[in-house]
Amino acid sequence: MHHSLFFHGETLRLLPSGALYWPARKTLTVSDLHLGKSERLARRGGSLLPPYETRATLEKLDRDLEATCAESVICLGDSFDDLAAADGIEEASRLWLARLMAGKSWTWITGNHDPGPIEIGGTHRDALKLAPFTFRHIAEPSEAAEISGHYHPKASLAGRTKPCFLADAARLILPAYGVYTGGLRAHDPALTALMAKDALAILTGSRVLAIPMPR
Repeated sequence: MHHSLFFHGETLRLLPSGALYWPARKTLTVSDLHLGKSERLARRGGSLLPPYETRATLEKLDRDLEATCAESVICLGDSFDDLAAADGIEEASRLWLARLMAGKSWTWITGNHDPGPIEIGGTHRDALKLAPFTFRHIAEPSEAAEISGHYHPKASLAGRTKPCFLADAARLILPAYGVYTGGLRAHDPALTALMAKDALAILTGSRVLAIPMPR
C-alpha cells in the first residue's frame, strides 16, 4: 500500500510508514526520527518514556529498506533528539543502525535538534540537491520542488488523527518517522501559510488516504 505522487516530473511513493520512496533513484527518505528521545528526556529530568522508541523506529526503517531495496537513504534532519543522544543510544541500536547503513549511500541533513555532524558515518549536509528536488529540514517559502520535514504534520479524518504528508505544487512535507514524536495539526497557521490552498494531506497508516489539507 502506498500513494503515488507525480511531483515535478518524477513519480514518488508515499509509504504507510511515513517514508518516501523515489523509485527512479532507488532512494528512501525519512524525516524526524528523533532517535534517543527517551534517553534525552531522562537525562534532562523530563517525563519518562519506555526506552524502546529507538528500537521501534529502527525496526520500521529496517522493514522499509527491505521492502524497497533502496540503495540510498536521506534523513531530513532531527534524526537524533539532540547531539548527545547520538552518543547515548544503546550499543545494540548503534550496531543495528550501522548494519542498515552498510553498503548504502546515506545522507544526514542537519536539523534543529541535531545541528552538527555525528560520528556514525554517512554524509552530512545542510541541504541536498538531487535534480529536480532540494532536500532540507525546514521548508523555505520561496523554494520549489522541495522535500522537507520538521513540522511533524498530522490531520484528522472520522475522528482519528494520523501523521500525514502535505503536498502542493511546490513542496512536499514529510511526517515524523520516529516513534513517540508529537505533531502539528495541518490547520495550524504555520502550515496553512506555507502550503497552497489546493494542498493535499496524505494520511499514513494501514490505509494511505489523500484528502484536502484541513484549514
